[in-house]
Amino acid sequence: MSDSLDRMDIKILDRLQIDASESSSEIAERVGLSQSPCWRRIQRLREEGYIKAQVAILDREKFGESMYIFAQLKMSRLNDEGRDRFLRAIEELPEITEAYTLFGEMDVMLKVLAPSMAWYQNFTFRTLLRLPGVEDIRSTATLSEMKCSHRLPLPSS
Repeated sequence: MSDSLDRMDIKILDRLQIDASESSSEIAERVGLSQSPCWRRIQRLREEGYIKAQVAILDREKFGESMYIFAQLKMSRLNDEGRDRFLRAIEELPEITEAYTLFGEMDVMLKVLAPSMAWYQNFTFRTLLRLPGVEDIRSTATLSEMKCSHRLPLPSS
């Protein structure tokens, strides 16, 4: 974290994580600042890259039944071109909502939003196993979501 963030910046960032749809006037009131300095701080935080984007978090249950499945992939050694092809392929699949490289026995973990186990089985054979470099997949299906947060824990000053 940058030393350029003060206590008020942290309060503003935390407030934006709670509800980015609030106006700068509403945020200013909640953090104890007047509107203009609050707006300037928000603009500076955007310019400095602390705020990457403002998005709407949708309720996936409104779109029907679904489950998250974590797919751990064992990869073969890929050259730079193969790695780029793999990254582009997973970026283009909207069902893959997150992807991480791993230490340990498996190399990559994907978070896949699946409408059903039958759909996921088909997705595994027709899509995941055909991705560049994928040798093996181990999957874990979730039963329920106990916590889902995009809110980063910020230091208190």
